[in-house]
Amino acid sequence: MGKRFLLVVQGEGRGHMTQAMCLYDLLIENGHQICGVILGSSGVRDIPTFFYEKIKAPITQLQSPNFVTDKKNKSISIVKSVIHNFGKLSVFKKSLKTIDDIVKKEKPDVIINFFDLLIGLYYRFNKPNIPLLCIAHQYIYFHPDFEFPKGFALDRMSLKVFARLTSYGSTKNIGLSFYNISRSHRDVVIVPPLLRSSIFELNPNVKEFYLVYLVNNGYFEDLVEWHKKYPAVEIQCFTDNPQYIYDNYTFDRDKLVVNAINDKLFIEKMAEARGLASSAGFEAVCEAMYLGKPVLMVPIQGHFEQYCNSRDGHKAGAGIFDTKFNLDKLIDFSSTFSFQNLPFRSWVANAKENIYKEISSV
Repeated sequence: MGKRFLLVVQGEGRGHMTQAMCLYDLLIENGHQICGVILGSSGVRDIPTFFYEKIKAPITQLQSPNFVTDKKNKSISIVKSVIHNFGKLSVFKKSLKTIDDIVKKEKPDVIINFFDLLIGLYYRFNKPNIPLLCIAHQYIYFHPDFEFPKGFALDRMSLKVFARLTSYGSTKNIGLSFYNISRSHRDVVIVPPLLRSSIFELNPNVKEFYLVYLVNNGYFEDLVEWHKKYPAVEIQCFTDNPQYIYDNYTFDRDKLVVNAINDKLFIEKMAEARGLASSAGFEAVCEAMYLGKPVLMVPIQGHFEQYCNSRDGHKAGAGIFDTKFNLDKLIDFSSTFSFQNLPFRSWVANAKENIYKEISSV
């Protein structure tokens, strides 16, 4: 008999939403029902239309605690983030009340959280008697065999504490990983990345352009400066606010093409690109790895989680990392890049089976 699932998704990045979409399909395919989706966000960033088009269940968007960037929308300010979120405690209290209303109305059998802090707070204060599953790449940090970059003791502790807060009261934590960590651990189950089915339908080839994905469009300034030095290089850039870029920058729109975030078009371009330059988000790097595309990973300044991702992705063979969008490094790297992605493809091929086994055991 199918179960009723409530999904809670941290909506500030494309990755968690994409993973939720994949899991939505997986649960529906296995005869379950999605009774609702709660999407936590800052209220500043637009939620991509593809999420609303894909999810055929009631979606409730709520404000949840998130990072605050600097005026140029490039780096994260921890101090400003703390002050901003404390100033919105009354808003978050209302969000928790809304979650409680949804839970009481929909009566889910299981709640699945994709790294949103609200649900951890909800279990902390409301203590619902409902199994909670937490799925995200960030839960790999609970595993003792994960290798953090050397140093950064305070950052490591803060990252783990935040991950614990998002998973407070969880029945099981599922950590998505670039590679297998075979040793079992009581705090987390390690599984392959959950990629959308359309990735597997693509036939990768190589055309003469590079793909850029900007979560924070403040980095477009770096891209424009680079392109002035290499105007003959074609770039396809995806960002969440093209109009802001058109209003504030002058550039060659024939060679530096700016696209609004479009789920289908983005992966089609990725399948054709010579390489990808992106912030060090987990999902996009995994997609590029599956398609055999070299990646330049540029962690958002002050974002230790992305700093870890860039080093871990490099270790897994995805590509290189830098502090800026210096695409000449990606161009040089891609000229000799030969990604043997058969082990990664094999690892990913078992994702749905492994993840569904963990979910169905609850």
